[in-house]
Amino acid sequence: MTPILAVLAICALCLPSAAQTGDTGFGALARLIPAESGLTATTDGVAVTLALSQPVPFRVFTLTDPARVVIDFREVDFGTWAGETDLPPAITALEAGLARGLGWSRLVLSLASPHAPQTAAMATDPLTGRARVDVRLVPVSQAEFNASATGLPDPAPGVAVATAPVRMADGRVVVVIDPGHGGVDPGAVRGSHTEADLVLRFSRELRDALRRTGRVDVVLTRDADVFVPLPARITAARAAGADLFISIHADAVAEGRARGATVYTLSDTASDAAAEALAEQHDRADLLQGIDLHGSDDVVAGVLMDLARLDTAPRSVALAGALVDAIADAGLRLHARPQGEAGFTVLRAADMPSVLLEIGFISDADDLRNILDPEWRARMQMALVAAIMAWADADAARMALVRQ
Repeated sequence: MTPILAVLAICALCLPSAAQTGDTGFGALARLIPAESGLTATTDGVAVTLALSQPVPFRVFTLTDPARVVIDFREVDFGTWAGETDLPPAITALEAGLARGLGWSRLVLSLASPHAPQTAAMATDPLTGRARVDVRLVPVSQAEFNASATGLPDPAPGVAVATAPVRMADGRVVVVIDPGHGGVDPGAVRGSHTEADLVLRFSRELRDALRRTGRVDVVLTRDADVFVPLPARITAARAAGADLFISIHADAVAEGRARGATVYTLSDTASDAAAEALAEQHDRADLLQGIDLHGSDDVVAGVLMDLARLDTAPRSVALAGALVDAIADAGLRLHARPQGEAGFTVLRAADMPSVLLEIGFISDADDLRNILDPEWRARMQMALVAAIMAWADADAARMALVRQ
């Protein structure tokens, strides 16, 4: 079990105005609302619920010796709540204060036994401007906790938005692959085949192909048939320090005919009616868990990072173009409109290039036959690997010129 580490730096100029956020605005310090906040023991760990007067950037990380979970905010007045709230057995102490005087407020949970953050997300009420942070902690072994403890972020994020690639020390690229759907949300279904199962198999094989290059570190947002909320997928990508994020799907259409691969980037307005319908279908996945995605875009809910997207948006488009070109060069079928735009929630992370790839449509018999064919999958995966490597090289060169 790997802890979630949600790190976000927000430019003060990017925050919505009071007119956009209701009476609370962003001019005053965010306050914790004690009556709506608490730590609760659950059947599988601990639920941490923090109600805030307004949304703010936050991050979650873990420390050892002793074992602690830390939640930083920029910036929250906790008042006396930490010393007065009831604690579940898994939490021995709760402390709140300022983090090294750098504008971060820190909440520290001391653990009776190893627990790691499984999910961390913020939802904002569009009517009141209030925010709710939910962090779920699950038990792990001491060895797992020690191995995955992230330690104190250093240096602490400032107010500038940093959007350059986060290359690993050895130069490898961090690719996060997001197999769509899963668990209670099977996605598209054709006969005995579900989209969730098909894209998980494809994503695992793509992960292995990328790793064989020796240049890539790959993380899957899910590696089993489980439901992962869309905001948690974005949070997991941030935790991995993703250089790029690729969500894999294989949809179906109820009317008309669609076939071939399509690559989507984020747009507030879909590029066509079919793209808009697909975006709505994907976003409904979280409604199965009672989460209204229109008010909960993970930690960026209510704090849209337009400045960061000025950098990441063209990088996402470049990645989409590289993928489309590589698929065409490999002689694999593309959709009649292979590169589109849509408002997929899973692409809304402002701090990493992100694309959604439809490898085909299982409503089309030929596409389904291809996706079930190991040889076809291998050809598609090699095309994607070539595209990702070419994009990473070009992106690194561009960023080097920008730094100069």
